[in-house]
Amino acid sequence: MTASEAQRGLVFFLLYLFVFPRLNAWIQRLIIGDGEGEVLVAEANVIYYGFLFILALFIFWSFLKEDFIDLMDWLPENLFGLGAGLLFTLALRLLLGLLPLPVSDPISFQYASEFRGAPAPTLVLVLLLIPLVEEVLFRGFLFGQLRGYSRPLAFVVSILFYAVAMVWRYALDFSDPRYLLLSILYLPLSAGLTWCYDNGGSIWSCVALHAGFNGFLLFIAL
Repeated sequence: MTASEAQRGLVFFLLYLFVFPRLNAWIQRLIIGDGEGEVLVAEANVIYYGFLFILALFIFWSFLKEDFIDLMDWLPENLFGLGAGLLFTLALRLLLGLLPLPVSDPISFQYASEFRGAPAPTLVLVLLLIPLVEEVLFRGFLFGQLRGYSRPLAFVVSILFYAVAMVWRYALDFSDPRYLLLSILYLPLSAGLTWCYDNGGSIWSCVALHAGFNGFLLFIAL
């Protein structure tokens, strides 16, 4: 990742964490209004993540292009990272799912609810838009930048930060800090994705792994 991409990426990352969620809420109110319906919710989320997807392509185009070349040059390593990371992530997620946590994970139920109302937009969202946006930010940018200073530090910070980032908005929305405990369920995904990127060297294998995990969440919820 070039220095200019890293600088733009930092701004994008901060906006993604603190500003764009409010933008998403505004888009949903604009599209859905006072009515209800998972079709409109799914469409609003597709518009939101489609906007982020375009921004990610614009900001990280050179990085994504070079990483695609790395994917082809190191295809066996990336395929191994994808396969091993997916097996590790799914197996450990199933085990951790047996823990008696005080609250239920709302993400998989949200995917399932939106899929029943709008299958096509939901599949685009969970299998393409979300994986690419989150991987380029959390693995490509966050882990990639920290790895230049310390690989162990990069692993620890990236894994913990992403797991918490997956659920912190629910703790705020429901005013219930117990939702932060759900980050335990996303530690396997975070670790698997981070290792996959470090092992294969291409963000695209992480995007595929993330899409596979999201598809798994959708499948078990349905």
